[in-house]
Amino acid sequence: MIIKSFPLMIVLILFITAFIMPIVNKKNIVKGISLISMFISLIFSIANLRGVLIGGKYCYSIGHFDAPFGIEFYIGNIESIMAVMFTFVASMVIWYSIYSIDKDINENRIPLYYLLVNILIGSLLGIVFTNDIFNAFVFIEIGTLASCGIVVIKDKKENIKATLKYLIMSCLGSGLVLMGIAFLYSMTGQLNITYIHEVLINNYTNYPKAIVVTIGLFTIGLGVKSAMFPLHNWLPDAHSSAPTSSSALLSALVLKAFAILLIKILYRGFGLEIIAGNMVLDILLILGIAGMVIGSVFAIFQRNIKRLVAYSTVAQMGYIFFGIGLGTEFGVTLAVFHMIGHAVTKSALFLCAGAIIEKTGHKEIDKLRGVGKEMPLTLGLFFIGSLSMIGIPVLPGFVSKWYLSLSSIRAGKPMLIIFILISSLLNAVYYFPISINGFFGEENLKGKVYKSKRKPLKELLPVMMLIIAMIGVGIASRNIIDIIKLGIG
Repeated sequence: MIIKSFPLMIVLILFITAFIMPIVNKKNIVKGISLISMFISLIFSIANLRGVLIGGKYCYSIGHFDAPFGIEFYIGNIESIMAVMFTFVASMVIWYSIYSIDKDINENRIPLYYLLVNILIGSLLGIVFTNDIFNAFVFIEIGTLASCGIVVIKDKKENIKATLKYLIMSCLGSGLVLMGIAFLYSMTGQLNITYIHEVLINNYTNYPKAIVVTIGLFTIGLGVKSAMFPLHNWLPDAHSSAPTSSSALLSALVLKAFAILLIKILYRGFGLEIIAGNMVLDILLILGIAGMVIGSVFAIFQRNIKRLVAYSTVAQMGYIFFGIGLGTEFGVTLAVFHMIGHAVTKSALFLCAGAIIEKTGHKEIDKLRGVGKEMPLTLGLFFIGSLSMIGIPVLPGFVSKWYLSLSSIRAGKPMLIIFILISSLLNAVYYFPISINGFFGEENLKGKVYKSKRKPLKELLPVMMLIIAMIGVGIASRNIIDIIKLGIG
């Protein structure tokens, strides 16, 4: 069936169109190429998801050789639904950037920017799709360079400093992942995740120390790239200094691809039988809790709105590692679901924050008092997104926290619910004041002119689409969770 080639076609479309952009070198045409290629990828992703739901998971061999000698894509429920999420969010962010990117970077760098965006999304999807860990490493390196590129392209002192920190930390993470791949290959003679598991499950008792070291290398290496606390120190600078659309992509998508790869390696490569026998899950659980709480504490003390939203990402990634660390099928299901809810929500929050900074000229939260009168729709969208982060019922943030609490009880760890509640309260502490001071208070609103700094509706449409998608994910959460659970089972 031709539908089985759709994942490869998506990656190729994004890569090929990326290298057409410098040849065209006209910013409006380049913007159109990037947006159209991403929309086509979204259509292919939706068709692929429908095919998987009807026909089941499948493997697609690339080249002349089948696995284990050739490269293979493994496409199941999780890979398919993540592809839809990645291409949808990227489409909305690119749509928004068409109106805003000229204000963030020099005009002559716009073709390069969209080249990097297409390469980045293509490489992230490659990480999600591939069943070959060395092929995943190649995509990791491509994605790392593209990620650094969309931060440093702003070419300001703070961007260069943030990119250097990001690059150094990412290289460290990549090196650890490569060492993990080498250890796995020495133990199994395989690079395909399916075949790695088949070999390991029969002889893992022969390599007790090597197994522990290998799992540690993958966990730390991918933990750096997915901003697992306390390996997150590159994230606030990179996300807050980057162009608005770059911040949205980095927070919503880049971190998620590495978290998905960690899940694939731990749960499909090693298997629960192996990882349950060492401390990796306990460590992930502890670090997840630390990220949830301490990331939120750091966010409270931020005065820059983009840095606040960036530290919120550290906290939200904590929920993902919390779910992975529970060591249950339901916990991993919720980790994947939280990635989806967080992606659509956090991309909308970053775009709203960027719009506010663009129109007011202020990044400091204290100087944004009364902005709700000047930009009611923009701050209104930001407020709705923040409700999900806090955990208001129906929205995906609440669904994640509710089911993570139930999953903690099922895992025999009911005390963990306390940390979920604390994190939610901390989320409210730093999100609510922005909207309250923006909309209310006689002193805050004094001298403000109604809608004087509003963004045109056409520029806010992609943000509105993301908020609608966020609400839709919350309403359809049970169906989405069932789809993900089937993919894990």
